Formats: sequence, structure tokens, C-alpha cells
Amino acid sequence: MAIEGKNKTVLQTVGVVVFMGAMAWASVPLYDWFCRVTGYGGATGVAEATTGEVLDRTIKVRFDASLERGMPWEFKPMQTEMEIRIGEEGLAFYEAYNPTDRPIAGSASYNVAPFGAGGYFSKIQCFCFEEQVLMPGERMQMPVSFFVDPDIINDSDAKHSKHITLSYTFYEIDLPENVQAALETNSDADASLN
Repeated sequence: MAIEGKNKTVLQTVGVVVFMGAMAWASVPLYDWFCRVTGYGGATGVAEATTGEVLDRTIKVRFDASLERGMPWEFKPMQTEMEIRIGEEGLAFYEAYNPTDRPIAGSASYNVAPFGAGGYFSKIQCFCFEEQVLMPGERMQMPVSFFVDPDIINDSDAKHSKHITLSYTFYEIDLPENVQAALETNSDADASLN
């Protein structure tokens, strides 16, 4: 009986460890999905174009970049701040560099601070809409085009914002199947030449 009880405890402990590991692995994509669906955490909007209305009032947009632990890329904004008129389209660039000797795929999660301004910050085009793959030694400049919706001035909390910070965090993902297949084909071709 005592051995059966110990086995049950060991299995329960292993189950908890596996579950916690799976949750840690999935935390960044799940948080990103949660923010996009609920708007919590300053998730931004997505638009095809500006509203056409541009106000005389300006707002500063700050840019921030970070990497999930273990992500080997280098990642930074090309500018730290810009001032734009509310409603005007802005264009900023981030740079990513893969210093390793292997291809690495990444996906970016994002948020906006202050949280109340997130609903008024809209991205028209963004590198974060797609997975990014960098080959060994590759450096890439990635654009994000955006605007601050003029409706921000009608929000009792957000209208007092003097600046908005757009933050991205890149995390490593599995290589897309088409990239993996191309690498294997190239490897096979190189092997047949030797």
C-alpha cells in the first residue's frame, strides 16, 4: 500500500511539473492573444488607413524593444521617440539581427502604455502581423505604420496622455514548414555535390 501511495504522489508531481512547463511555454502567445481579444494590457487596434481627420494637437510616441529569455536575436527600435499630430500616419522602424549560425523564426507580441490609450493606437502595417525568419548573420529593418485615433480626445482618461509607448517583445518560434523544407532541400543538394 505504501509503494502504491508513493507512485501516485510521484505521478501527480510529474503531472504538475509537466502542466506548469506547458503553461510557461505557452504564456507569451496566450497573453498576446488575450490582449488582442480583450484590449487588456494596452493592446492596439488594427486599421487599413487613417480616419482622415488630423488634429493640431501632437502626441509623443516612444518605442521600446525586448526579447524573451533565451531568444538569441538582437532587437531594437531605430528611433526612440517621435512626435506626431493626432490622426496623422507615423512610420517607425525596428531592427532585428540574428548573430547565430542557424536560422531562427520569431514572433512579436506588443502592448501600449498607458493602457487607456491602447484602444486609440492603431497599426496600419506591422512586422508583428507575421512571423519573421532571419538567416544566420541576417539583419533586417522592419516597419510599423500607425496613427493615434482622434477619438482619444473624447476619452476622459486617455485624452490627458502626453505620450504613448509602443513595446514589442520577440520570442522564438518553430521554423515555418516551408522554410524547414527549403533548408532540408538545400542540405540534400549540398550533400549530393560532395
